[in-house]
Amino acid sequence: MDIRILQLIEGAQQADGLVVVIDVFRAFSTACYAMERGASRIIPVGNIEEAFRLAEEIPGSVLMGEQNERKITGFDYGNSPTHILEADLSGKTVIHRSSSGTQGIVNAVHADEIITGSFVNAAAIAQYIRYRSPETVSLVCMGYAGERPSQEDTFLAEHIRDLLTGKSTRFDEMVEELRTGDGARLLDPANSEWSPASDFDLCLSLDRFDFILRLEEEDGIRYLNRIDSRTFELKK
Repeated sequence: MDIRILQLIEGAQQADGLVVVIDVFRAFSTACYAMERGASRIIPVGNIEEAFRLAEEIPGSVLMGEQNERKITGFDYGNSPTHILEADLSGKTVIHRSSSGTQGIVNAVHADEIITGSFVNAAAIAQYIRYRSPETVSLVCMGYAGERPSQEDTFLAEHIRDLLTGKSTRFDEMVEELRTGDGARLLDPANSEWSPASDFDLCLSLDRFDFILRLEEEDGIRYLNRIDSRTFELKK
């Protein structure tokens, strides 16, 4: 298995094989919480206009996402897992737009298969990759707005690689580095309205969820579907 770590929009465009699009702070962590709160599917989109168009076409759908880390005017939710924790999304289609994660999905045009990447389901991701046993795994770190690398996304790529190769992981060290590094912005009181400090811990709640989010397509709409790890047996 060839494991590649790629960065940003350019990395997404180059990615092939089984592609893991990584956005730890906060898109694909929040997406997992949304699924846990009952969402039936999540439709990732690249721009705000498409999000509003789909919301008109899909009755009862919910808009979730951000621009410049802030909730988009007219959206139901921002990109905060804290704000999703108490949401009732039972049976809802969530339309999700973010500055990093969903852009990676849109740009991963050479992928054989796409799943999302976050620490909250990292073990399930590694288990799924082993189950699929692809020739190539592309771990795409979307960074900050897809424009510059971020510690948290690169850390997750390294964590998944270490799980796949049987090396020791250093998650606790990563958390402490993030607390004073690229994760410090989540702990800044000035950002609390759209990014509560609790987002930091929620996004780094390691292996909280035992499922992956896989991109699928139906009737011309690409959406993230929840696949519980009990449905794929670990290959020896």
